[in-house]
Amino acid sequence: MEFNYADLFEGVADAIGDRTALVCGDVRLTYAELDAHATRLAHHLAGAGVEAGQHVAVQLYNGIEYAATLLAALKIRAVPINVNYRYVEAELRYLYTDSDSVALVYDTEFEERVAAVLPETPKVRHFIAVGGTPAIDGAVRYEDAVAGGSDVRDFGPRSATDRYIIYTGGTTGMPKGVMWESEQMLLAFWNPTFPRPAKPEDVVEQARTNGPIIMMPVAPLMHGAAQMATFIAWWMGATVVYARRFDAAEVWRTIEREKVNSLTITGDAMAIPMAEELAKGGYDTSSLFAYVSTGAIFTGTVRERIQELLPNAMVLDRFGSTESGSTAEAVSGSAPEKGLRFAPDVADVTVLDDALRPVEPGSGVIGQVARSGHIASGYYNDPEKSARTFPEVDGRRWLLTGDIATVEADGSIAVFGRGSQAINTGGEKVFPEEVEAVLKGHPDVYDAVVTGLPDERWGSRVAAVVQPAEGVTPDPADLDAHCRKELSGYKVPRAYAFVPEMKRSPAGKADYRWAKEIATNAV
Repeated sequence: MEFNYADLFEGVADAIGDRTALVCGDVRLTYAELDAHATRLAHHLAGAGVEAGQHVAVQLYNGIEYAATLLAALKIRAVPINVNYRYVEAELRYLYTDSDSVALVYDTEFEERVAAVLPETPKVRHFIAVGGTPAIDGAVRYEDAVAGGSDVRDFGPRSATDRYIIYTGGTTGMPKGVMWESEQMLLAFWNPTFPRPAKPEDVVEQARTNGPIIMMPVAPLMHGAAQMATFIAWWMGATVVYARRFDAAEVWRTIEREKVNSLTITGDAMAIPMAEELAKGGYDTSSLFAYVSTGAIFTGTVRERIQELLPNAMVLDRFGSTESGSTAEAVSGSAPEKGLRFAPDVADVTVLDDALRPVEPGSGVIGQVARSGHIASGYYNDPEKSARTFPEVDGRRWLLTGDIATVEADGSIAVFGRGSQAINTGGEKVFPEEVEAVLKGHPDVYDAVVTGLPDERWGSRVAAVVQPAEGVTPDPADLDAHCRKELSGYKVPRAYAFVPEMKRSPAGKADYRWAKEIATNAV
């Protein structure tokens, strides 16, 4: 056995085969059943000519099929490629091409878009359709692909260096494929409350001896946070529960029905509607003991609201990225509107200054959050970006996360925001996340995204795109007064654009290009 995701899952399935591994709606599979299901699908992919190292695109909503496709690809040492199910034709054309995918597993709901780009993406040669009879020539129904495959594990040996790729959706450009080696990814995303495994068998033993718990990744599986949350749960011997698509009421119904113990969300975009739905009452949440946010901004006012509604649960804010893994946890009192402060889980997380030297704690020097050790190996098909993001200093390889921060005297990391989104107004830097968090603390604001607009005098000025709370029309003067109580004057928005619905990724990340266009057209 290697530190290889397919090896480890097969080991866990052998150890706790009768335990429920996966639930989605009315479908339930034990570890043994899911392993056999994925094995049959793996044989189908191999029979269709998918070879080790080749890429299998996955364009699905959450479900058994998504999890099984991940495992099936890994079993034959192929690489699963996550596809954002909201992508339109131009974006699909880019992703199919950039990822060099040779096979596609897709929901038939997306078939019209898929078919439209196939003439320009000839490398994609095999298709498996979920949810109905496909119209694409040569496509195979998912059920037929699984039924026709052998459930015998006669695969060749695998490696701890086998590749895994997660495409991370950019807020300012096209997504890039973050490349991981299997062992490095396992350790980077390891649950910090458990001891790190010294050998692969330790992972299996942990799953076997850990008491059965029920965990729910709420985010879509096309987001790396949900994929990693799924594997983390399996390494704990847990039952993973999915909702096919995010709907706050359905999430709470699922938590009540399945007696979920721990759930993972991605920031305010999920937490706000979940809080609103939970406040209506009628849901039994007594089983829930952990409510964890990761991968997106989780503002203090929203977190406090969740805690009020779930007084017996731990409400946690985790810090990390697709490239770094899970690295830190917010300290008490941390919030974007008051100052984000995180305590690192591992010793190889720090802040590097402009000369790529560690910042002295308490010095006040500003730099970038960086991690060494267990980090991604680079970006697929982009050696220049890989070199910029993963520099080597004195023989030590670092990941520069792009998060601007300093190190406090107590060793905690104070994060100000993403450097790529910072607004320079009159020589002062404004980090959108801080202003967004303050705006969302106003009762008339449901959601907000802050961007910069050109300004002849100041270079840039701060502008806010706001989705009002239901049934209200915010007064810009009132929002201005609210912001001035919490922010320096140069950080306060000079212009507002009000929209009926905010555009965000399925994982809740802001679309800053869209926000800038909306704000520009509103002034």
